[in-house]
Amino acid sequence: MPQYILAIDQGTTGTTCLVVDKKLAVKAKVTQEYRQIFPKPGWVEHDLEEIWRTVQQVVPAALKQAGVKPKEIAAIGITNQRETTGIWERDGGRPIHNAIVWQCRRTAGVCAELKKAGKERFVRERSGLVIDPYFSATKAAWLLDHVKGARARAEDGELAFGTIDTFLTWRLTGGQAHVTDASNASRTLLFNIKKLAWDPASFLMLKIGRAHV
Repeated sequence: MPQYILAIDQGTTGTTCLVVDKKLAVKAKVTQEYRQIFPKPGWVEHDLEEIWRTVQQVVPAALKQAGVKPKEIAAIGITNQRETTGIWERDGGRPIHNAIVWQCRRTAGVCAELKKAGKERFVRERSGLVIDPYFSATKAAWLLDHVKGARARAEDGELAFGTIDTFLTWRLTGGQAHVTDASNASRTLLFNIKKLAWDPASFLMLKIGRAHV
């Protein structure tokens, strides 16, 4: 009978996997670090394939350390580096670019333009957040604008957007689940915290397109 929980903590500098029993005792803990990529001053990226490889490494290692078989796992939980943003192909799951990390400031100019255009109140009323490069939406827009053909492919429904929890769930389910939860969605600038739903007007204003995420 399944009686363990597998917890994946995908952080900014590494991925950790825990195996926890029904009494919440930690039976195993394995961590694997990965590269930080700095293309320019103030820019920070992660290789999504490298992140996925660390997950593939720590999960079996933690199961082995705990002496637990996969069939004994009742559920998998994921916690992640929140605002970090990726876009990948729906057919096969290949990332179109490195993920843009929460620390990255490359969209500071876009955010300044939005503030100058008087969009701060609009954004705050819906998302509860300030306009800042920290959050996911302007990162996604940057990817659509700077990766060749990305915006057209997105409009054709070929691409999927998400934070790291979404990407890992996509990979873990073989592309069957494109999901997140409210805590991660609320850090994108695209989630209406009053309605607890994606906000179509925010997608359009932030140039992400339709609310198909």
